[in-house]
Formats: sequence, structure tokens, C-alpha cells
Amino acid sequence: MEKGIRIAIDGPAAAGKSTIAKLAAETLGYTYIDTGAMYRAITYKAIRENINIGQAEDLAELLNRTEIRLVPSLSGQAVLLDGEDVSEDIRTREVTSSVSEVASHRQVREAMVERQQEMVKNGSVVMDGRDIGTQVIPDAELKIFMSASVEERAKRRQLENEKRGIPSSIEVLQQEIELRDKMDSEREVSPLKKAEDAIYIDTTRMTIEQAAGEIIRLARERIERA
Repeated sequence: MEKGIRIAIDGPAAAGKSTIAKLAAETLGYTYIDTGAMYRAITYKAIRENINIGQAEDLAELLNRTEIRLVPSLSGQAVLLDGEDVSEDIRTREVTSSVSEVASHRQVREAMVERQQEMVKNGSVVMDGRDIGTQVIPDAELKIFMSASVEERAKRRQLENEKRGIPSSIEVLQQEIELRDKMDSEREVSPLKKAEDAIYIDTTRMTIEQAAGEIIRLARERIERA
């Protein structure tokens, strides 16, 4: 079987990256890798072990003794933290409000990028995050930068929370997303930004199927050229 291409999808919180990337990967028969889940997992463990998320050295040491695995599941992907399925636990408001700070530490970021680069060596992957096209796979055959209006992203996050039984205010969610955008784009290490050769997709008025379809179309164009 020929080695497939590597697809890097970046964008801000609640832009629909994970859902769209999962569908695109499934259609293409590729492996889906949600790097945000990896940062959420170490954040969840740090909170559970009462480790100060402002201490980079402590977090780096914690990550060094932590196994994070992303495995296929009926929902698309399960997150195993030291063998324990924490797929739902890492989606709490507490983790969401802390993960950006954890991901901003250089030692944590560098260690995660190293792990993620190992995951894409064999190609045929769709990987999403915030620095995939700029840091993790800078030579990816297809790079996408996906976004949507803050208002639309807040609505999507509220729907996600409702499905998980988490009460939330649309106004508060919008403020949290704006703050997350600021932190992610202004951090010193691997800030969120569009790679120069990435294709911009605004999903504000697109369905999941439409956005995934556009990525699949672009991917097939590149596969044919390879």
C-alpha cells in the first residue's frame, strides 16, 4: 500500500477541527490524531495530582513519566492516560480553562511535538491542533487553517457542553474563547498562527460535511499529484 499524505489542520478553539478532521480521516481511511487531547490529558493529570500548572519543570517531569495514547474507538478516538480511558474527563471546564497555560510551557511543548512527530512518520494521517503546520509537520503535503466567528464557536461549545451535561452561558463561553485565542496566539512558544502555505477555511456557515468534503477534495488533489 502506498504511503499516504500528511494533513495538518490548525485553528482556534471550537472551530470544529476535531469533528471535521475525524470525518475527513474516516473517509480517506487515514489515522486521526487529536493533539489537543494530548495537552488536555497532561493538564487533567496535573490537576488530579495537585501540580502547579505554572511550574514548567514540574509539568515536564510529570509528562516524562506519563503515557498518553490515542486509539481508535466507536466515537473516533479514545484518549488513554497511563492505560486509563479519560476521553470524557479531559473535556471538563476546569481542564479547558487550564490547558492553554500548560501548553504554553516550552518544555511541555517540545516534548509533545517530539511525540507527535513520531506519530506521523508513516504518513496517511490527519492531525489537528494549533501548531501542526508550523511546528509539528512543517512539510505536510496539505495544510489547513480552520476558523469561525467567535459567536459561532461559542454556540458550538455550548452544544458540546449540553451533550456532556455541563451547564454553560453563551456569554461566558464567548469570553473564555476570546481569552483562549489571545493566550494561544500571543504565547512565546509555538503560537497559534496560519502557516504561509496553509489554505484558510471559514466554517462559520458550513456544515461539518461541507468542511470535511472540502478537505477531502484538497487531499485527493494532492494524492493524485504524488
